[in-house]
Amino acid sequence: MEKAVGSCRRELLTAQPGGGRDPELLAEAIDRDLALSARGVRQRTLYQHTVRSHGPTLAYIERITAAGAQVRTVDEIIDRLIVCDRSIAFIPGVQQRRTAALVIQDPGVIQYLLKYFEYLWEAAKPVRGQGVTAGGGAEALTHETRRSVLELMVRGHTDEAIAARLGISARTVSTHVKKAADLLGSRSRAQLGYLLARTGLLDDPEALEALGPAAQAPRRGVDRPEPR
Repeated sequence: MEKAVGSCRRELLTAQPGGGRDPELLAEAIDRDLALSARGVRQRTLYQHTVRSHGPTLAYIERITAAGAQVRTVDEIIDRLIVCDRSIAFIPGVQQRRTAALVIQDPGVIQYLLKYFEYLWEAAKPVRGQGVTAGGGAEALTHETRRSVLELMVRGHTDEAIAARLGISARTVSTHVKKAADLLGSRSRAQLGYLLARTGLLDDPEALEALGPAAQAPRRGVDRPEPR
């Protein structure tokens, strides 16, 4: 996979779930990605919103966007995806071997994966290149992510499951649920789900903003994914 990524000639698309990337992996990736930009390879990368509060990832983003790459964030990414030159793609391997990757070369499957990427890209928020690290921590969780936390809670997901999907800690999820429960006077998750639906809080950005940002705790025991 590393050889294929480093050999891209025209375009490199990446969707990376989870929170901030491991600094060591970012250090390994930066030279490769800057070299790709220098060769004129168009790079578009998707992260989850939670990277906006991670200093090392923001520093990496600032360098690659200054070189011409584009980076956006969304609240949720299903799994890791890398597509090189729209001709070869990599997706995660079996659950027991998270470091393994499946190689996809079938044109029909690649077109499907490209549609998935473009769907996410259109809904994503740009990360500005110049001065991106300044004030980045203020966006620890956007109201879109807060809404996603509560929507997943309403659907019956546990705090741990929500944390895994959104790339945040279970403690952060619990904090957001508690703030919503306190605001609405709820005594249980079931009652909170009912009140959220009745009050329309999930569709009110100002009300979501009033909940305030939760202090984002680091996730523990997660795999080290590729840095892109």
